[in-house]
Amino acid sequence: MSGRLAVLGSPIAHSRSPLLHAAAAEVLGLDWAYERIEATENTLPALLAGLGPEWVGLSLTMPLKRAVLPLIRRHDPLVDRLGLANTVRLGQQPRLANTDVGGIEAVLRSEAGAARALVLGGGATAASALEALGRLGVRERGVAARRPEVARQQLAGLAERFVPLREADPAAVDLVVSTLPGDAEVGLALPAAVGGTPLLDVAYSPWPTALGARWLAAGGRLLHGLDMLVEQAVLQVRVFTDADPDAPLPREAAVRAAMRAAVGR
Repeated sequence: MSGRLAVLGSPIAHSRSPLLHAAAAEVLGLDWAYERIEATENTLPALLAGLGPEWVGLSLTMPLKRAVLPLIRRHDPLVDRLGLANTVRLGQQPRLANTDVGGIEAVLRSEAGAARALVLGGGATAASALEALGRLGVRERGVAARRPEVARQQLAGLAERFVPLREADPAAVDLVVSTLPGDAEVGLALPAAVGGTPLLDVAYSPWPTALGARWLAAGGRLLHGLDMLVEQAVLQVRVFTDADPDAPLPREAAVRAAMRAAVGR
């Protein structure tokens, strides 16, 4: 299988996706050329319209995960449920998929059994995180955001509680997921000790983030955002190769190991 692929977004120069997909292509013997393309909501329609038959697929990051929905007709059910897509399978019948949910779910599977979780942030990744927590059986899901009223509108039906970020109490939950930018001033008050509570920080640059460093200092456990990036990319390879999305790829363990090595994990 040969063809062109790319990750689209803005800004995009920092993306590790080309490293991940080059590693997968080498393991699977795919002749893929994978690149980064700067794209915004305004430039995306013309960009999609100009892609030729050699294009296999696209990975999407912010700010395109919602903007792409009206541009491609076929959607996987999860895309319609969340109103978000991070993957485009091109070809004669292009379709949209969401692998962020599965990526987060895979990283948090070891934390199954948590009853209460808190998601920091109210954007697209927060929606995927809340859906993943629901799949893992977390009964109480809360959101802490700078503008909780906006988060409530965007994440309706995915969480039970919405609070301002500065008022969140991470000591009252079993699991925390941060979807905030790595360089953000979080403004979250941490207790003196968080008792080994896990924090999945989906940001991976810088590492640890300021929040992650504070979390470790308070005695918490920190789960790496690069692990989520790898797991969602494995699922993207299934989409790009038309594999069964619920079944492992041939040599998937080797694909995962090569991806992890490519990004220093």
